[in-house]
Amino acid sequence: MQDRHRHAQRAKRKRWCASLFGSALALVAVAPAGFAQGVAPGNAPAPGDANASHPMAQVQHQPFWAKRLTGYLAARDGTQLRYSVLLPKGKGPFPVIVNYSGYDPGSIGGAAYLDDNTAMAVNLDRTLVEAGYAVAGVNARGTACSEGQFEFLARSYGQDGRDAIEFFAAQGWSNGSVGMANWSWAGMSQIATAAERPPHLKAIAPGMVLGDARLDSWAIGGVPAPNFVAGWWDFLHGRWDSAMQSARAEGDNRCVAQIATNLKTAETARVADILTKHPLRDGYIEIRHLGARTGRIEVPILSMEAFQDEATTPREDYYQDNLNPEKLWFVQTNGPHDMYESLVFRKTLLGFFDRFVKGQDNGFDKGPHVQVWLETSTATDGRLANENSQPRLVVNAPRYPAAVKPVSFELSSGGKLVQGGSDGKNDGRGEGGGEGRGDDFAYPLPGPTVNADFLSDTWGPLPTDWRKGSLAYTSAAMDDTLFAYGSASADLWVAATGSDADLQVTLTEVRPDGQEMFVQRGFLRLSDRVQDDSRSNPLRPYPLDRPETMGSLTPGEPVLGRVELTKFAHLFRKGSRLRLWIDTPSQYGGNGFAPYSQPQTITVLHDAQHPSRLLVGRWDPASGVTPKLPEVRPACGTILKQPCRPDPLASR
Repeated sequence: MQDRHRHAQRAKRKRWCASLFGSALALVAVAPAGFAQGVAPGNAPAPGDANASHPMAQVQHQPFWAKRLTGYLAARDGTQLRYSVLLPKGKGPFPVIVNYSGYDPGSIGGAAYLDDNTAMAVNLDRTLVEAGYAVAGVNARGTACSEGQFEFLARSYGQDGRDAIEFFAAQGWSNGSVGMANWSWAGMSQIATAAERPPHLKAIAPGMVLGDARLDSWAIGGVPAPNFVAGWWDFLHGRWDSAMQSARAEGDNRCVAQIATNLKTAETARVADILTKHPLRDGYIEIRHLGARTGRIEVPILSMEAFQDEATTPREDYYQDNLNPEKLWFVQTNGPHDMYESLVFRKTLLGFFDRFVKGQDNGFDKGPHVQVWLETSTATDGRLANENSQPRLVVNAPRYPAAVKPVSFELSSGGKLVQGGSDGKNDGRGEGGGEGRGDDFAYPLPGPTVNADFLSDTWGPLPTDWRKGSLAYTSAAMDDTLFAYGSASADLWVAATGSDADLQVTLTEVRPDGQEMFVQRGFLRLSDRVQDDSRSNPLRPYPLDRPETMGSLTPGEPVLGRVELTKFAHLFRKGSRLRLWIDTPSQYGGNGFAPYSQPQTITVLHDAQHPSRLLVGRWDPASGVTPKLPEVRPACGTILKQPCRPDPLASR
């Protein structure tokens, strides 16, 4: 019994850490295909693992490559970066797919990797190798076995990536055509590298990135979120432990010694120290703003994001806006950080690489550029959940961005959310607006957590005194289905009795069966409310986020705070109601906040002079052919990262 408990606990810790910034749960290779058309594909292939029925089973992989090469490549300043290459069967030369991050890619194919102890997905590598690609992994400077000083997302990160691409392109086993794959840190490496324009880079497929580390993660909406960084640092050390395991098994004393050195020198550049020394956006933080350079990317991109991503959020600095839309393909889905592992997505990924890295005329580039997965779920628990996830419905658009029309819901007295005009205006001059003097809530009483346990999709319990610390506004039942898509904005006129405050807004669906389903969340520090007019629009607030534009509140004086709800896609069906909660930031996924702590009263105004409202985007059928939307609601508890709870206001 004790052994079973220890095994379960070990697997739980592994899964929690893997959910932070990547995991290795995949087992099954599938054939390439392009974007799905209209509806979701059939059931995914059954896993070939004999122990797959046990959700905590450990995978023991067998080598699936013809030859493994390891060594060190020199960056432009001479720094030696550790790499590992898995070659497919055949004479070659081969096209190459690169996995580049600070985890353990320089050790792929080693003992820990075969024990499924690696940051990314072993079976994704298997799929690529069996499709005829050489898979190359390289560790960033100062991480695992690579030399140099670790510095998270420094400019050298992209420059080293460029050098690695050109190194792999020049090897005798390579045909000179190189692509990049994977997600999270290994996704950030792709946009950083592609912005440096390596001559032999043909295509990239980044998923779940931090385009702007500050607003995407470290201070979402300007609200400090230090919790994730601490857990991530432990996970990073765990990845280097796996590289150490492989190095010892191979007798690679150089690698063992370098890891020991990096464990010491990396402590001088911990991400937690970045947040301490640079609490606001300055030059040091701006260097790590990868999205600011993505306009330089010229190669085709297949981008993936998960709407309820518990690690990086789906914001990604909206870096896709900077790209040539003719070279961008975009897959979006509800679900967690590791959705890149999905076998359904893998078909698209292979079709993309076969077209742009192998140069096959497979028709991929003739298909739609935007693919939106709706109501994605999985019938599998544990390590197979992400692989076997499938959308209930797929909606396509010919190109990015897909068109939407703003729909306005006005906050009003009695906790009402009244559907109003669709012009998306909120200029404070009295157009529209609800009625009543406004509503108060006690601050800072945090709202309930959502998906705070990486192993489950759940609401946390309602906090003590939640009725004092939260406001809720609920719409009438929908007369027809609202297909809501994209980012949304809660434009709130608020007055506070203190000098600053942080807002959390939560959008939910109140279903006719009495269940309340989570849709999306957003956050804003009111002192960081000034908007960047060049990037904001009615559905997307974009804080200017500069120290010189921040300003404290004057107690009792109303200000307009536009709270961004990051991208989502959701069907609010006929008979359902929309609800907007307003309270103090609480744990959401891996993001634990440090809100402004001064106890005070916050008033949300909704009169004619202060028209507070929620603006959501309605999918425009002009974006492309929209298949028939299923009328039957999915069962609660089946949609990834969108948990249900009994409606807490049902008795009111």
